[in-house]
Amino acid sequence: VKVDLWRRAEVIEDYFQLLDKMETNLERIVREGCDFVGFNWRSTDSLRKLFYDIFRIPPPSKTKTGNPSVNRDALEKMESYSIARPIIAYMTEMRDLKKRIEVLKTDIDKDGRARTSYNIAGTSTGRFSSSFSEFGTGGNLQNIEESLRSIFIADPGMKLANFDAEQGESRVVGAIEWNLFKRGAYLDACESGDLHTAVARICWPDLSWTNTLEGDRKLAELPYYRHYSRRFMCKKLGHGTNYGGRPQTMSAQTKTDIQIIVDFQHKYFQAFPAHQQWHEWVREQIRIHGKLISLTGRLRHFFGRRDSDDIIREAIAYDPQGSLADIVNQGMLQVYRAGDCQLLMQNHDSILIQYPQEKEDEIVPKILKQLEYPIQLKHGRTLMIPYGC
Repeated sequence: VKVDLWRRAEVIEDYFQLLDKMETNLERIVREGCDFVGFNWRSTDSLRKLFYDIFRIPPPSKTKTGNPSVNRDALEKMESYSIARPIIAYMTEMRDLKKRIEVLKTDIDKDGRARTSYNIAGTSTGRFSSSFSEFGTGGNLQNIEESLRSIFIADPGMKLANFDAEQGESRVVGAIEWNLFKRGAYLDACESGDLHTAVARICWPDLSWTNTLEGDRKLAELPYYRHYSRRFMCKKLGHGTNYGGRPQTMSAQTKTDIQIIVDFQHKYFQAFPAHQQWHEWVREQIRIHGKLISLTGRLRHFFGRRDSDDIIREAIAYDPQGSLADIVNQGMLQVYRAGDCQLLMQNHDSILIQYPQEKEDEIVPKILKQLEYPIQLKHGRTLMIPYGC
């Protein structure tokens, strides 16, 4: 993908300025608030002195050498202490800024393009993984966050388009439950036009719903918890709950009060009881057979302890992620064979293409049609995942 070198330099400079400002602020907070002169947030010794000697927080974990750990996992656990929370929030943001800068400074090729190489057997689910190109340049271009995407541009006279599978994994979950138990509530919600609003309607039935897509979405987007709406909470918590996420773990990962998650999951499982039925079915399959066959026919053996929670969670996520990868890749293959555009990248649940700008009205509908890859389900139903452009 072509890179705008001037824009890349500009974004890197903006991030460096922000990082310098945050470093100055953090050093002042620690110096004036904790009487700790010479604090360096990059230094393991400084962090141990601040959190374990000055704040006297019990170490949540230790390194292999037996020293108190200050890695990301340890810091996240220490966020439950109010005295440490603002400092850890600063450090988390600064570490993320450093990662963004590293991504932006990745070597590109002499022709001004960033390249990646795909490993089609890089994951255990069937999804692609990506890494440095064959020339040792570029890197993992599948996980470029939106704030960094402004550096990528189309060639002269061309235009970029990203086609994203809409609620793909959720639709596969619904299809699995339909095939196994002939329970279609979740797939119906996915196909309603707005999954997260549909879930909000089911979880909070006593609200003044209008029975119109626009009116119900407006109601679902009213503030509910802090600055989050019910719709956002359904999106944020529904995905984790689908994959067997427990309230305590999800609370730590989403920074959401644990009782909110407990209440949500109670309503969610009442609305979609097939989720728990599916989780139990997966657990039983692993316990007895140690293997699963996905919706698209991909066989996987699971090794290790068959009653391990980690193995079970991996097994639950396997079919939705793997089947969606198969569906997206089959659609991508159809786009490639049709030859109406330049296929640039595969980003897990989406593809990036380039096409002549003046042909947009002709090409975009063609690509949407080419991406269609129906999966025949049991009981006369078909799974067809739509794409947004």
